[in-house]
Amino acid sequence: MKLLLTGGTGFLGQTVARRLAAAGHELRLLVRENSVLTGLPEGAELVRGDVTEHSSLRSAAFGCEAVLHMAALVKMWVPDRARFDAVNVGGLLNALAAAKEAGARLIYTSSFIAVGPTGPEPADESHRHPGGYRNDYERTKAAADGLAQQAVDGGQDVVRLYPGVVYGPGELTDGNLVVRMLVDHLGGRMPGIVGKGDRLWSYAFVEDVAEGHLQALERGLSGERYFLAGENATMDGLFAQIAELTGVPPPRRHIPYAVARALGFAMWGWAELTGHEPKLTHQVVDVFREHWAYSSKKAEVELGYKCRPLREGLRITLDWLSKQGLLKATPQSHRGTEG
Repeated sequence: MKLLLTGGTGFLGQTVARRLAAAGHELRLLVRENSVLTGLPEGAELVRGDVTEHSSLRSAAFGCEAVLHMAALVKMWVPDRARFDAVNVGGLLNALAAAKEAGARLIYTSSFIAVGPTGPEPADESHRHPGGYRNDYERTKAAADGLAQQAVDGGQDVVRLYPGVVYGPGELTDGNLVVRMLVDHLGGRMPGIVGKGDRLWSYAFVEDVAEGHLQALERGLSGERYFLAGENATMDGLFAQIAELTGVPPPRRHIPYAVARALGFAMWGWAELTGHEPKLTHQVVDVFREHWAYSSKKAEVELGYKCRPLREGLRITLDWLSKQGLLKATPQSHRGTEG
């Protein structure tokens, strides 16, 4: 099948591109002028363009049987907030139009944050965002999700995917939050855990999510939504498993939300003044206050999706980080990793 992939140079996108190519699909990637092209599959056709430009997306989609739209602005802060709307909302509108004009199926990669916080019980695909957005990323992903629903209601062939917190080997971008946190923690640069560490997040290994994209392309039902999530674990639980695998104790400090929010607000204000990206914002702290727990049972039944246990994914990730020379601490023998 001839495919157009947007966002293929990102952390998850690169893994999806390689999996699609390995499955024998003919791949065309929409890439920006300044995109880093390392890690892409050999033989993929590269087309210069931008998802914010309808003309470039339309020409790139010509002759394709499916468009996989993964491009997104995944940041806690950018100098021009309008970029979130241009990329996350405008980009989807352009992808929807391009796919429709090409007569192609659209596989849209959204995000768990578009669906909203859940409480401690894992949510399924019937869950809808309750409103009250914490940041521009969440706001625009939720808005885009609504536009995708409108396209489905209008009869367009759209399949929507909602990955959990994706982690694993790959670029240390803002989309690879867990691995960046791992590197900071094991390098002694993490001051503490925000809040009590008792909020659930759904951790999905990058290669499993990439496999889920292939399954959705080939088996996903038109109009359906699928969570490509993973094991739901607390932050304390995450660091307890890291400690077992590495011998490095979990962070000692739990930073109260009020303190973290004040620090985040100060960093956000400094970023607004200087244009330098902050390490934390008050909006991110508000995200850490919530549970983000999801169930992938529907994807498991309808697509054959499987996500490995968090412990196994962490072991693979830690081994990769060691081989890349990105860790000061070397993982110990991974006792009990198969159980």
